Amino acid sequence: MSDTAAAPATSVAPPVENVVELRDVHAGYLPGVNILNGANLTAAKGELIGIIGPNGAGKSTMLKAIFGQVNVRSGAVILNGQDITGLRANKLVAQGVGFVPQTNNVFPSLSIAENLQMGAYQRPKVVAERIDFVTSVFPDLAKRLQQRAGSLSGGERQMVAMGRALMMDPHVLLLDEPSAGLSPSRQDEAFLRVSEINKAGVTTIMVEQNARRCLQICDRGYVLDQGRDAYTGTGRELLNDPKVIGLYLGTLGA
Repeated sequence: MSDTAAAPATSVAPPVENVVELRDVHAGYLPGVNILNGANLTAAKGELIGIIGPNGAGKSTMLKAIFGQVNVRSGAVILNGQDITGLRANKLVAQGVGFVPQTNNVFPSLSIAENLQMGAYQRPKVVAERIDFVTSVFPDLAKRLQQRAGSLSGGERQMVAMGRALMMDPHVLLLDEPSAGLSPSRQDEAFLRVSEINKAGVTTIMVEQNARRCLQICDRGYVLDQGRDAYTGTGRELLNDPKVIGLYLGTLGA
């Protein structure tokens, strides 16, 4: 019998489960003109991902590539291991992708409740349950469900738009500049709401012009430049990276 002691068992960490992946995506709106030029991104389950960069870098186009609103000419968009490149928006919503655009993100003539109901039109049986969830995340909406969305402030409309996107219980939520056009105090509220949504278990990918604030709350960030991911790292790493500070943070929102 050998005197050699048995090696201790080693635990193997489970593989990271990526909810969304962009793999070398080239995409654009006009024939022969690409806005994304080999963009890459991964978002693991439960992560809050921030996308920053100068104007024209392709930040919003990256979200639209995920949501099927721009022509992806090469590369792939992957959701939970399945290729979803070029799928129409209604199919993506059914598969668990929520998208909140920067503007025109509510139906102004409808009430808050009706806006939320529109978010779950594909699953009418879950409307009441999901409204309960949305109002638990956004308690300010609970007592105002019958108010017309067109009478709300910009920050309140953003809240309704996020709530509507949550009605289908998405795997991932795409947010296009949730703080745009808001006062500094309202911007803080918007970032708090984004954090609350993420803490509720929704993988979140946020494009944001307020780069510093975005990096302060995100798990990982991507700096986009000329349609490519120029830098990536944790929010803290990017906030303290001299190259990112010198090239981007000095010219982006403080």
